Amino acid sequence: MAVYTSEITSSDIQSDNPIHQRLLFAYYVAKKYIKGNVLEVGCGTGRGLDTLLHNSTHYTAIDKNEKLIKEYTKKYPKSTFFYENVPPFSNIITNSVDTLIAFQVIEHIKNDDLFISEIHRVLKIGGRAIITTPNKKLRIARNPWHEREYTVDELKDLVKRYFYSFEIKGIVGKEKPQRYYQNNKKIVDKLMRWDFLNLQYLLPSFILKKIYDSLNRRSRIKLMDSDTELLNSIDYNDFMLNDDTIKSFDHFCILEKK
Repeated sequence: MAVYTSEITSSDIQSDNPIHQRLLFAYYVAKKYIKGNVLEVGCGTGRGLDTLLHNSTHYTAIDKNEKLIKEYTKKYPKSTFFYENVPPFSNIITNSVDTLIAFQVIEHIKNDDLFISEIHRVLKIGGRAIITTPNKKLRIARNPWHEREYTVDELKDLVKRYFYSFEIKGIVGKEKPQRYYQNNKKIVDKLMRWDFLNLQYLLPSFILKKIYDSLNRRSRIKLMDSDTELLNSIDYNDFMLNDDTIKSFDHFCILEKK
C-alpha cells in the first residue's frame, strides 16, 4: 500500500523506521494479553496483523480506509473486516470481544467518551482492551491529524468513567530512540521559531496537514541523512514498557471489564 502522509508510518520507508519500530513494539508487548475473539480498531497498514492473527481464535478489524479493508478481506478470508468510521462500533455485538486492540487511534477520535463507552460495551466480562496514544508531555508541535493528546491524568479521567479496573504504563525509548527524538526536537524547534504568529494553532487542519506533512517528511529525511546508521539500527528492542508515564513516548493502557 502506498503511504501518502507522514502520519501513516511505513516499514517500507527507510526514514520512518524509528517510528515504525516504536509502534511495532506495542504489538509485541500486547502478545501476552491476546486471546479468544480479538477486535482491532484501526488496523491501518496491518503492522500487527501477523501477531494478532496467530494469537486469536478469531480476528476482526475495523478501519476507515476502504481500500485496505477490501485488500485484507481478500487476503485473510477467515477473518472479518469492516470499513467504518468509529465510534460507534456498529457491526460489533455487545459482550462479544475477549481482547480489543486500539493502537494510536483515540487521539484521532472526536468523541473520545463514546469511544471508551463502545470499548466497554463490546468487551465480554473479564475481557481486556489495550490502547496506546502519544504522550502529550512529549509533544514537539501540533499534529493536525489529532483531535487531542493526553497527559496520563487526562487519560485516567477519561477511562475511569467506564472502567474501574485499569493500568497505564509508558512506552519508553532506550538510548538510541532518545537520541533520535532529541535530534528531531532540535530540527522542529528551529522551524517553530518562524511560527511567531502561532499559526500551528490558528490555521485550519486541512491547510496545516499539507504543511505539517511536507515539513515532517523533510525532517525525517534530514535525520536519516545525518545519521543513517542510527536510524537503521533502531528496532523494537530499543523500547521498553515501564511506569514512567511522564517521559514515555506513548501511554500503554490496559482496561479490564469487570
